Amino acid sequence: MSNELVGLAGILVLFVLLFVRVPIGIALITVSVIGISIITKFKVAASLLQTVPYTFVATWTMSSIPMFLFMGYLCFHAGITTGIFRAARHFLNRAPGGLAVASIFGCAGFAAVTGSSVACAAAMGRIAIPEMQKNRYDPALSTGTLAAAGTIGALIPPSILMIIYGTIAQVSIVKLFAGGVALGLLTAFIYIGTVMIRVWLNPALAPKLDHHDREPALSVLLETWPLMLLLAGVFGGLFLGFFTPTEAGAVGATLSLLVAMLKRSLRFEVLKSAVLETLVTTSAIIIITVGASLFTRLMALSGISGALQQFVGIWGLDPISVMFGIAIVYLLLGMFLEPIGAMLITLPIFMPLVTMAGYDLIWFGIIVTKFLEVGMITPPVGLNVFVIKNVVGDSISMTTIFRGIIWFFVADLILIAACVIWPGIIMWAIPG
Repeated sequence: MSNELVGLAGILVLFVLLFVRVPIGIALITVSVIGISIITKFKVAASLLQTVPYTFVATWTMSSIPMFLFMGYLCFHAGITTGIFRAARHFLNRAPGGLAVASIFGCAGFAAVTGSSVACAAAMGRIAIPEMQKNRYDPALSTGTLAAAGTIGALIPPSILMIIYGTIAQVSIVKLFAGGVALGLLTAFIYIGTVMIRVWLNPALAPKLDHHDREPALSVLLETWPLMLLLAGVFGGLFLGFFTPTEAGAVGATLSLLVAMLKRSLRFEVLKSAVLETLVTTSAIIIITVGASLFTRLMALSGISGALQQFVGIWGLDPISVMFGIAIVYLLLGMFLEPIGAMLITLPIFMPLVTMAGYDLIWFGIIVTKFLEVGMITPPVGLNVFVIKNVVGDSISMTTIFRGIIWFFVADLILIAACVIWPGIIMWAIPG
């Protein structure tokens, strides 16, 4: 059996294992060790299994992941970011679909401290959906807005996906974060435009509020001070060059503790939940990334990437065609796999193709994050949809929620097409 056939068989077996619900980290490690053993010998695979976990995980960049995760979980459990929705609602309640628009702003604000679309959708869903239900908003509009807006959580820094991508691709995480801010804000504004156009065409979707918040604007703005402090402390220092992404994670974790103490919301239960969820999530990420690192070596030894490059060259595919093909693969994978797994399975195959097509790896990392987040709202899995379903319980059906995300899915496809055709939409924000 040729090396290319071993690599191809490894990919097929991997997807079979995932289909039968084998944990993705275990599936990656198993396929990689067996494949490398066939191509070389078991002694080589065993040696890699001993060295790769340490050499990959013991990088300074990876150490920022538990810090950023802890910051996000603590902010979530301590209610540090609840003021952002109230402020957005205060100033936007007269706009068409004002509460839905405010929830998108709220998700963008919460995204700046969580790095997770699931946490973003869950946190803002608990705050915003009951408010929209009380004001007789269309159930599909309210739930669809929160499921889609939650995807902003992985675009605006600190993005766990971008940290992992930067570690694998060996590119600047600060530049990834800068481009993520641009694409995340652009996504938020396109979602806002989608809501406002829908409500303008059908005002019954979002009745005008019967009452307006008479609370002074200044007092409402003052409620956002925890988020503003974290943003200024973490990302102000990061983008101004005062500290590295790794140090930014530690600064963020420390500041979130101080803010929770100042708000008097740092109870033992809150701290315990944040620490436990950080440990569980970090452990899962480490196992998956170790498996992906081994899988990268299998792909390199098998020559699959080189064969794909020859295939693209023979067919004479232009760069845009290559990128749209990659986009289709990611959108399909997003229907069945969670984002980190989908990214780590495909990067060893796609990165050489992207480089050959002339695309910048910084740009590719940002657009891949967007591809994967669109997968968070596509059926049949659509993880964010299940999160919102858990928030609303039996009061709103899953079908209704999926119906609500269709408009946002179309908006995402238009945005992705624009970013592929005109990469400068993202690249302008990245420092030279």
